[in-house]
Amino acid sequence: MGKGVVSHSMGKSLIILDTTLRDGEQAPGVLMSPNEKIAIARKLELMNVNIIEAGFAASSAADFKSINSISSVVKDCTICSLARANRSDIELASEALKPASRSRIHTFIATSEIHIRNKLRTSPEQVYETAKAAVRFARKFTDDVEFSPEDCSRSNIDFLSSLLECVITEGANTINITDTVGFETPGSFGSLVKRIKENIPNSDKVVFSVHCHNDLGLAVANTLSGIKQGGARQVECTVNGIGERSGNAPLEEVVMALNTKHHLFDICSQVDTKQLLSLSALVSKCSGLTIHPTKPIVGQNAFAHASGIHQDGILKCRETYEIMNAKDIGWKKNNIVLGKLSGSSAFKYKLKELNVRLNKARVIDLFHSFKHLASIHNITNSDINALTLTSTDHSIANKPISLAQFYFCYSFNHGSYSRTTFILPNGSSLSNESFNQSSLTSIAACINSFHSLEAQLKTYSCLLKEQTYITNLVIKKNRLEQTEHSIKTKDIIQAFTTAYSSSLINSINRYG
Repeated sequence: MGKGVVSHSMGKSLIILDTTLRDGEQAPGVLMSPNEKIAIARKLELMNVNIIEAGFAASSAADFKSINSISSVVKDCTICSLARANRSDIELASEALKPASRSRIHTFIATSEIHIRNKLRTSPEQVYETAKAAVRFARKFTDDVEFSPEDCSRSNIDFLSSLLECVITEGANTINITDTVGFETPGSFGSLVKRIKENIPNSDKVVFSVHCHNDLGLAVANTLSGIKQGGARQVECTVNGIGERSGNAPLEEVVMALNTKHHLFDICSQVDTKQLLSLSALVSKCSGLTIHPTKPIVGQNAFAHASGIHQDGILKCRETYEIMNAKDIGWKKNNIVLGKLSGSSAFKYKLKELNVRLNKARVIDLFHSFKHLASIHNITNSDINALTLTSTDHSIANKPISLAQFYFCYSFNHGSYSRTTFILPNGSSLSNESFNQSSLTSIAACINSFHSLEAQLKTYSCLLKEQTYITNLVIKKNRLEQTEHSIKTKDIIQAFTTAYSSSLINSINRYG
């Protein structure tokens, strides 16, 4: 079993039912292979998730096989299959779950008036009898049966209470209060769970669960309300919150909310939080759904700081702007992102991180250059390295040469011809002619001849932003590469010339 950070609370243990492989795969465009599902199930097992809803056995032959395969390889979790409230679905679920060391059949039927009338086209009385018969039949195959009244949050509470009392009598162990269409708000949902429990005489004989969708962005809040106000002891969630429409309550957010606000809850999760990030990445890869940068807990920006005031605070005391420790989720550390809003504290921190040691005056000088560059484009570590490698030696060999004139022509009969003239640092000129080379290659050749060495242009890109060209290139000299030196100018040829010349000088200074 996985070992890592669990809740600080000493209260009761929360049951986590992960339905990524069932409800999560119902997200439009998601199709996971059997091997991918097994990989996710094994990861959930390693993280101490209690129950894995591995699929809906009656929905397809592929789902049946997937549930059966997971049941064979995962032994430290209860494996669950969804089933509609009919004999055929329940029998298929039971058959698929046969290899499981612990199995659960999760049966459901809609209970709201809009579903009964428009989808099922039946009567409340018939729904009542169908639910009762389904639970009784499921108990023939397993002693662990969960019942869900679909669209519970829009159901008549008196009818619902009567129905749930009946299915508990028939042998249901878990009652799952669903907000199927994400209709509820936190206060009313917690109150709904509480009222249902109070209305049912035999409610003490079952575990109450909550299953919330995110249509109004309230799935996590409703889930926590169901626990705090309603007394739910099981939550149903998916990794990254994937699922129908806007998805489900994300497992990682529910778990970390309980951990972070442990003093407010009398219940704790046993999930190994240090594997949340890798679990999220696995599900993203298998589902094909990318994680938005601002996604809480596992998004790229979740522990990233770009404002100078925030960066200064974080560097002095992490808790000033972070309520969680990035390492508790699986991140190596938080991220100080240098940009136009960064101050000197963050700049000095980045120099230290890159193992660059400079005197105070040099740091101040470079900081002004950094702020200018940051106002034009996003800063990378290579930009910082390029700034620090800019030489203060004023010898001719260490000054970039400037382009005075460039002539380029091409004909189908004779190919290309170019003539490049540079003004050297001492004021003299240097010219070079080349045939059948691109314009940039001929410029590079002329600069190479000035420095009396051979260097090769590997890659080059030029971005026009705010009427200024930002040049990024990679040169290779003596099997060593100098990367991403960024220069700004309003002329694209001059942009390349300055970038190539400066990068070559930096390469000479660093490697000889």
